[in-house]
Amino acid sequence: MNKLIKLSSFALAVVLLASCGMRRGPQGDLVGAEDRPEYNPQEVPYGMVPCPGGTFHMGQADQDIAASMANLNKQVTIGGFYMDETEITNNEYRQFINVMVEDSIDVLGEEFVMTQLYPDTTVWVRDFTYHMGDPLMEYYFSHPAFDDYPVVGVDWFAAKYFSEWRTKLKNQANSEEGLAPLPAFRLPSEAEWEYAARGGRDMAVYPWGGPYLRNAKGCLLANFKPGRGDYYSDGFTYTAPVAQFFPNDFGLYDMAGNVSEWCEDAYYDATVPVVWDLNPVYRDDNEPRKVVRGGSWKDIAYYLETGTRNFEFQDSSRSYIGFRNTMIYIGRSSGRELR
Repeated sequence: MNKLIKLSSFALAVVLLASCGMRRGPQGDLVGAEDRPEYNPQEVPYGMVPCPGGTFHMGQADQDIAASMANLNKQVTIGGFYMDETEITNNEYRQFINVMVEDSIDVLGEEFVMTQLYPDTTVWVRDFTYHMGDPLMEYYFSHPAFDDYPVVGVDWFAAKYFSEWRTKLKNQANSEEGLAPLPAFRLPSEAEWEYAARGGRDMAVYPWGGPYLRNAKGCLLANFKPGRGDYYSDGFTYTAPVAQFFPNDFGLYDMAGNVSEWCEDAYYDATVPVVWDLNPVYRDDNEPRKVVRGGSWKDIAYYLETGTRNFEFQDSSRSYIGFRNTMIYIGRSSGRELR
């Protein structure tokens, strides 16, 4: 009887010790690293919309007017990603500039911030000969009336610097909340940009799908130059506030017109046959020309086509070039989990 009592007492002691955390976990087993940050299914970043992965024909969707042979059709596959719903606005970019001035000017230097990161407002005067751009030079970035207009006068380097800052801003907040970091905000690859512009409509000439520039009521569907000397038929003389025209099927605004947009890729005439057919991107640090896409308020309709390629020098800022960010989606991209 005493032996039975002793065995019962021993068993009770083991249970109590285990319940108090004295018993260790599996020893010598592959159980994975502990104390990992909490990670839930990837959230849709604020201000972005999902672009489910898929396969499409990248390249010309209409005639090659310039006979450049620089964008022949090629079927490629794109992984899922998120893209800014609109172009980065003046006020969004101002948030970045304010942080640079308040927190980083001692490290980066005033000259770097004001000449390399601050939008070059003189573009409104120097981009066009004999043009009265002085009012826009004075007010476009500084006046609150233009807060919701796309930022311009930002070169490729500044757009990438903004993307790095935005990543640090978001992931610092995630770190403080004990959450896993999100993937980096970045410029879209040329292939991602074109895939997003088509909005799931393979071979679409324009982001809205159809081959026409006006809807059934005769209204223009983007902000561009519809005719010689005509900049106003779409309702805006220069740029327009973002999201003034209908979005494409992915929910993206202004993928044609308003301002052209920087892409990650270096420009190369033979990009299409050179790059891979899965998430293609062409990088070349020795090539100063970078891809811009989408056409702008001062361009004719040809540059608004989803398959038209163009470029600008990486250190050049223009009154008709802006940008937006993308972020990869981590995981299987069937499209349903992105909604």
